Amino acid sequence: MTHDRPPVRVLVVDDDPLVRGALSMMLSAVPGLTVTGEVADGSHVEKAVAEHAPDVVLMDIRMPRLDGLAATERLRARPGAPEVVILTTFDADEHVLRALRAGASGFLLKDSPPARIVEAITRVSAGEPILAPSVTRRLITRLDPEPAAARRDHAVGTLASLTERERDVAAALGKGASNAEIARALHMSVATVKAHVSRMLTKLGLNNRVQLALLAHDAADAADGA
Repeated sequence: MTHDRPPVRVLVVDDDPLVRGALSMMLSAVPGLTVTGEVADGSHVEKAVAEHAPDVVLMDIRMPRLDGLAATERLRARPGAPEVVILTTFDADEHVLRALRAGASGFLLKDSPPARIVEAITRVSAGEPILAPSVTRRLITRLDPEPAAARRDHAVGTLASLTERERDVAAALGKGASNAEIARALHMSVATVKAHVSRMLTKLGLNNRVQLALLAHDAADAADGA
């Protein structure tokens, strides 16, 4: 990160004071990052975001009063909301998928190496995905094998507004393909794939490509069952 850019502002949300303290201490020592505040429960997140204006929120899932899932849903529904990275103990946590559907940009295991946490914050703040396609594919397969009928219908109706080429790109995302893999399969440049993804996010009012991939997966499930 260049020194002429403002530091990435981070809000740490976790009910465990030891975890909060450790994360804050570690992140505060990284050039280009600054911890703007700490929050012990999801019920205080919106107030803290309004007060501290973070770029990225590190959000614990399991908290006593308002969990990280509900807090993420509330936060990402607001205009100009910061990016959210979920903190979890298990990568197979069934709640992770709900958080991603709500607009979280990805998730981190609490025992991730510090370098991985810093990389995730930096990438998310720059608008880059932190979930590898293989991770997205594994999450979908393991945690959501049979999307609900209402979700399938919503996905099909939503994607109907896309062009045929955009639906091709979305379908590939739903299968966990990377930009490079999509470019090869559809005979287009990686830059063109990125442009398609950006247009689809704007057109559909989605936060990130993870949401688009999950939506496309739901629509594909409906087509398979037809």
